[in-house]
Amino acid sequence: MRFSRLGILVLILTTVFLGTNCSYYNRIMARKSLVDGASAYKNRKFAEAEQLFRNAVSRDPEGKTLEGKTAQLFLARTLHSEYIGDRLKRNYAEDAVKEYQTVLRSNPNDQSSFKAVANLYENLQMPDDWLKWVTDRSNNEAIPKEQRAEALTSLAAKKNSCASDVTDAEAVKKTVAGKDNKQVFQFVKPANPEDFDRLKKCTEEGMELTGKAVEFDPNSDSAWSYRTNMLVQKMRIAEMEGNTAEKDSYKKQADDAKAKFTVLAEAKRKKEEEEAAKKKAEEEAANTKKK
Repeated sequence: MRFSRLGILVLILTTVFLGTNCSYYNRIMARKSLVDGASAYKNRKFAEAEQLFRNAVSRDPEGKTLEGKTAQLFLARTLHSEYIGDRLKRNYAEDAVKEYQTVLRSNPNDQSSFKAVANLYENLQMPDDWLKWVTDRSNNEAIPKEQRAEALTSLAAKKNSCASDVTDAEAVKKTVAGKDNKQVFQFVKPANPEDFDRLKKCTEEGMELTGKAVEFDPNSDSAWSYRTNMLVQKMRIAEMEGNTAEKDSYKKQADDAKAKFTVLAEAKRKKEEEEAAKKKAEEEAANTKKK
């Protein structure tokens, strides 16, 4: 069958019109599912919320629209909540990880989704996946340095725990009488040389990680906190090796880092209090207007 030029033009215009309407219709229906899903989620009807968000995602699987992106994030959070409600539902956690990763592919700077995946890997007891996930984040030059610093600090926290497992052992951390008979700690080498080697390795790696973290984000109280901890570990190692000068040097550096952390933490606390007070005042003002 042959078509006239006019017929072909009409067919093309009709197809475009229907396609546009279909896209518009999908966005409208996705918005409805998002609203209904949010209501169900608020009322802790997670199974219902999950189905509604899945419906919204199905209308834009690639997340090309705002509705599609929002649906992906809401679905991830709902699956996460379902897992928290029942830790035996491991499949919910695994699905949540996939959805969060989908969100991050379109919005790499979504720090909350990154943290959620890291948290799920820890809860699922998947240390290798956690390590790769956080390490990749710390090396990702496409995201803000502050976010990379946060990832580096998380890695440093693991190194500090590794070092503390050795230095906090009773056979290593001894209580002795100091000046004026005050009880102080004295650190001695662990009996097992492998433990000492592990302590030094974890401490050196922690020092490198915190060094990068404070370089990327000099105003991070958390980064300075772990920098202080790693310097204290260096101080303990120097004491174990009988190097008094080096111990004193690391103590001074640790004290300086702690002072930096204290200032930043106090500033952060005040800022959070001010923001909380402002939010409360706005809510009270809004409630007064309603009356």
